[in-house]
Amino acid sequence: MHLLYADEAGHVSDSSQKHFVLCGVSVPEDKAWWLCQDLDRIAARFNPADPSAIELHGSPMVNGRGVWRSFPLQDRIKAIRDAIDLIKLPVRIFAVAVEKSAVSPRDPVEYSFEQLCSRFDMFLKRCYHRGDKQRGVIVFDKMSYESTLQGLATDFRSVGHKWGGLVNLAEVPLFLDSRASRLVQLADLIAYGTFRNFERGDPQFFDLILQRVDSEGGTKHGLHYWREKPA
Repeated sequence: MHLLYADEAGHVSDSSQKHFVLCGVSVPEDKAWWLCQDLDRIAARFNPADPSAIELHGSPMVNGRGVWRSFPLQDRIKAIRDAIDLIKLPVRIFAVAVEKSAVSPRDPVEYSFEQLCSRFDMFLKRCYHRGDKQRGVIVFDKMSYESTLQGLATDFRSVGHKWGGLVNLAEVPLFLDSRASRLVQLADLIAYGTFRNFERGDPQFFDLILQRVDSEGGTKHGLHYWREKPA
């Protein structure tokens, strides 16, 4: 099974933000435990006695909120970069960033989810043709539009989306509390780094993310950025 852990960044209803981002990190199930152990070791830098009490969460880490207030900024930044740097093949990143005005009147969540699903499904099809016949499941952080995404995923599988149907997903999306999942936390770091790149022009995490986006034959299939065309 290929598990796509996903999270979003940016608020759909916040008019001060131009972008909405939805990102995922695809992990073969036999690699998940090992990647979690590596992420635990990063968290242990900040609480050696109880690493599980540390949630790797992009915005609080960069802005020094909550438990992160007591740690130097350079240590917090390094932890985020080190977490993203753990991603090695066959683990892949999928990143969708949209200008909300460019997809209007469509819901940017719906648009981004369609892109994420179709690109993950494309990846699974390529795996199938190479002899890897495992299917995929998307695992999200719990969010306010859980029922919307489950309904969309059901429609994509039974009716199809803009580019066809989803044939390689084994189930509708599952939802976990990010505090209980290191890999959902990793998806949060990826989404946050992607959002900062497009919303604020800050590439300090996106340089690593871009290197790990799903690619084949020189094409970055795992990255989609949609913006309004210049006048």
